[in-house]
Amino acid sequence: MILRPPRLDELPYLSDLCLRSKAVWDYDEAMLDAFKDELTLTEDDLESDVIIVAEDLRGVAGVAQLSFDETGSSYLDKLFVEPVRLGEGTGKMLYVWACRYAQGSGAKEMVIEADPDAAPFYVHMGAEPAGEAESGSIPERSLPRLVHKL
Repeated sequence: MILRPPRLDELPYLSDLCLRSKAVWDYDEAMLDAFKDELTLTEDDLESDVIIVAEDLRGVAGVAQLSFDETGSSYLDKLFVEPVRLGEGTGKMLYVWACRYAQGSGAKEMVIEADPDAAPFYVHMGAEPAGEAESGSIPERSLPRLVHKL
């Protein structure tokens, strides 16, 4: 497995991977449609954030997006694994990469606004519950906010 930056031409494929991965939590079509904008990777994301693709001989296995602010925090904006590749360790590898990259960039913590079903994974990886955050996709929907101290 290698980690590499994405190519501009593969952003639509990676955005679709994010949506397919989100769908494993059995959201209906209306919910998935509501998530679509938030799960889309753009050219602006490539310029402002750090995005990494996990790939092996079988193809793309996952993607992660990390952003930073001026307060010394980093944000794990996306971490998605190709559904047929779940359980192979790709999510763990991307998470460890994100923590190391953030720490190496001087961040003191990594903040995650997680899907409720994904929160146990992040807790298992060392993040701690830190309240709730408002969903960027669905008004009045709260998400678990987690923080991983770096």
